[in-house]
Amino acid sequence: AIYTKGAMLGMDISKSLCLPFKIIEEALVFLKNEKCIDVSGGDLIGRASYKFNLTELGRRRAQDAMKVCGYVGPAPVSLEDYVDQTYKQAVTNLPVDPQALRDAFSHLVITDELFNAVGPAILSGKSIFIYGPPGTGKTSIAQAIGDFMNRKGGDIFVPYAFHFEGNIISIFDPAIHIPHEVQAEAPKDEAEAAIRRLLNTSNHDSRWVRIRRPVIITGGELSLSMLEPRYSPESNYYQGPLHVKANGGIFLIDDFGRQLCSPKELLNRWIVPLESRVDYLNLVSGQKFKVPFEQLTIFSTNLDPKDIVDEAFLRRMRHKVEINAPKRDIYEKIFEMYCKKLSMKPCPEAVDYLFDRYYSKGRSVRASDCRDLLETVASICRFRGSPVVLSRELIAEAAGSFIGDFA
Repeated sequence: AIYTKGAMLGMDISKSLCLPFKIIEEALVFLKNEKCIDVSGGDLIGRASYKFNLTELGRRRAQDAMKVCGYVGPAPVSLEDYVDQTYKQAVTNLPVDPQALRDAFSHLVITDELFNAVGPAILSGKSIFIYGPPGTGKTSIAQAIGDFMNRKGGDIFVPYAFHFEGNIISIFDPAIHIPHEVQAEAPKDEAEAAIRRLLNTSNHDSRWVRIRRPVIITGGELSLSMLEPRYSPESNYYQGPLHVKANGGIFLIDDFGRQLCSPKELLNRWIVPLESRVDYLNLVSGQKFKVPFEQLTIFSTNLDPKDIVDEAFLRRMRHKVEINAPKRDIYEKIFEMYCKKLSMKPCPEAVDYLFDRYYSKGRSVRASDCRDLLETVASICRFRGSPVVLSRELIAEAAGSFIGDFA
């Protein structure tokens, strides 16, 4: 930390490493005795207020250490502690309040049959296979499940990193993990703030971050290499794979069957984790280690399941949810909902046109058409500088552009 940031107060070193000062104090005394750091006085009483800086010898040793491992940040926890904590906050058998779940789906139009299929699937924490034709709302439903887990599933703790036999694997990812916001009482002045840092009054181990249950969505870009720790030869440590960062939350594989790897390769890679809820990760040294596979895994596809999966895979999918094309009454409700979102007055003649011109002549009824067509109508109106309104003529123009002759 001192090598990368320059001279630091003892309490700031403690904060950077997420360790109480009393833990690092002995190491600082040792480095001073080894003439690796210089020490100057501070504003408060005690070593935590001293300013520490590297000597030339200390700088050379730090450079050598950085060649071995360039990780700089909060101290990693042990693999054993990570495994133990992950199982304590597993997704299996989380309480699912039906009303809270309905609230999470309030922006969607779904049948009671579908709602009653989704609830038990979430409660079980087991894998879910969602399938059906394109544009029927599979991704929206999967994302609604993720939103419910993220907001109502309770907070969990993830470490900044863990270590295994000299290797460091980074876990916390600010692009994925949403920290829990705690409104702490503000210090009265800088002196009180400094004292708080000195005393390290946090009520939990600061090497762990309290977050909402994570929701990770991946699509066609998913490859087998993304399911292994990613090694950086420049810094000599690892980034944890996506599904490990999803532990305690949801891992959604959207557009399943269209990944960079074949469905068979992906299923072979995950056949053991889906069954045993553990995974074995590989390091560049050839070492392997076991981690929990504790997330609600959702596969979503618009391909025919018979073309991409076999019986062995389907047996491991505890819950299979088929989402078919909406019937006209459901379609009309979805259409009306999007009209309301876009501040348009509903136009029954527009729906009549779509069914007469397209859906009755072979095009599959798609819930997503409502959003896409109405947004196109809004764009046409704004481009012409006219009020955003819906009419049979405008929906026909939008459909001609969006659907064209490919229906």
